Amino acid sequence: MTQSGAPPAPVDANVLLALRGISKHFGAVQALYGVDLDLPVGMVTALCGDNGAGKSVLTKCIAGIYRPDQGEMYWAGQLVRIRTPREAALLGIETVYQDLALANNLDIVQNMFLGREARSGPFLDEDRMERAAAETLAGLHVTTIRSIRQPVATLSGGQRQAVAVAKAVMWNSKLVLLDEPTAALGVAQTQMVLDLVKRLKDHGLAVMIISHNLNDVFAVTDRIAVLHLGRMVAQGPVADFDRQTVVDYMTTGASSRASTAASSRS
Repeated sequence: MTQSGAPPAPVDANVLLALRGISKHFGAVQALYGVDLDLPVGMVTALCGDNGAGKSVLTKCIAGIYRPDQGEMYWAGQLVRIRTPREAALLGIETVYQDLALANNLDIVQNMFLGREARSGPFLDEDRMERAAAETLAGLHVTTIRSIRQPVATLSGGQRQAVAVAKAVMWNSKLVLLDEPTAALGVAQTQMVLDLVKRLKDHGLAVMIISHNLNDVFAVTDRIAVLHLGRMVAQGPVADFDRQTVVDYMTTGASSRASTAASSRS
């Protein structure tokens, strides 16, 4: 586990996206202070933090919505500049926000291809879009949807989340950012979404999940990173943490429990 004050670690070969020294301010308000973050291939990383910790700002920097004021981003070891959501998408970064950005009046296929419709000459290629949507959902083992032509308005919360994730991974994505994917879901729907997150990892994608639900965090993640008031105060393998340690970091920016555990292993 790395803690605040430690020098930036070199970029590991297994890390798909590495952030080094990312800072962002809005006028007089400093939202991020020199944040380092590693998102390895084939792993789920939880980004934890209290309200106002900077999770959304950091996510939007990765997604190309905000441009950092300082710092560097490395994609597969190469320095990159992500200045727009389009540039993020071209790299293979897709974001599923908490509101899911789905159109209730459209069906599943129309939502998954919204703005990226397949065409055959001047006409929409409905057959190709249906096949691609069905194959993507099947590949993620989404089996509870009755029809891919079902209006999104008729789906349950878990099904809507599944469609939003499938839409994200269909476009040759390599990194998927999930913002509170189980918020307001019941027990069964939450388990469905967590299983979906595990399958993203099994497909070799890097996943970052933003969540306040520590049960979900410890159920599916391989790594945990904790922001406190805009600073990355700890990150490392999930085995380095327990729930109380994460709460300590989220609320105070430090944890005596973590330092004791670390010293006992050294």
